[in-house]
Amino acid sequence: MSNNKYKVLVVEDDQSVASMIQTILETNGYQVLTAQRCQQGILMMTSHVPDLVLLDLGLPDMDGEEFIRVTRCSSAIPIIVLSARSEEADKVSALDLGANDYITKPFGTAELLARVRASLRTNRMNVLSSVPNSVFELDDLIIDYDRRQVSVAGRVVHLTQTEFNILSFLSQHVGKVMTYSVIIRAIWGAMDDGSVKKLQVNMANIRKKLGCIPGENRYIINELGVGYRMPDRND
Repeated sequence: MSNNKYKVLVVEDDQSVASMIQTILETNGYQVLTAQRCQQGILMMTSHVPDLVLLDLGLPDMDGEEFIRVTRCSSAIPIIVLSARSEEADKVSALDLGANDYITKPFGTAELLARVRASLRTNRMNVLSSVPNSVFELDDLIIDYDRRQVSVAGRVVHLTQTEFNILSFLSQHVGKVMTYSVIIRAIWGAMDDGSVKKLQVNMANIRKKLGCIPGENRYIINELGVGYRMPDRND
């Protein structure tokens, strides 16, 4: 998973530890954001939408468990706790609140990278497997998740596997703008210099197959420079 450009938020008040983690991650191709306070980390979660959070519990403004509690109210982004607290009760508490993993300090570079890869891999698999066992309808567009079949006004639309995954992903978040990076990571699991262009080509093919007229926002709205969203019935 080297050179994958995944974005990792490190919430750690010990500058030496934060710098060490940042160096390890950036050397292995990750983008890294850092925060030294719980509140700062919560704000950065909202504004930067990282793919993974590495979280210390002993933060100066409030306990890291509050970060987990607040984050889990609105996001399923993977959280790995990195803490000197080694008591079983501390681990259980963090995991019960919604942390995905718990690593006790001190830790080795290989272990940290392995845990990061595992959390990102599991999260991507969950995203792609979370399609509900039902049928989605928007006007005359029907997506049958079980049969992996799409139709418009009774006409079966033949999409590639990637095109179907993109359309299904948007339908799972109907009404919400999905940024280019969020879609790319959900579908391909990584970003490179050509990823946005690859997504745009696939989206152009999807819109053409659905019978969309250029500039029409009937099924998929192009939020220029940001991403795409599927309109809900109130649009």
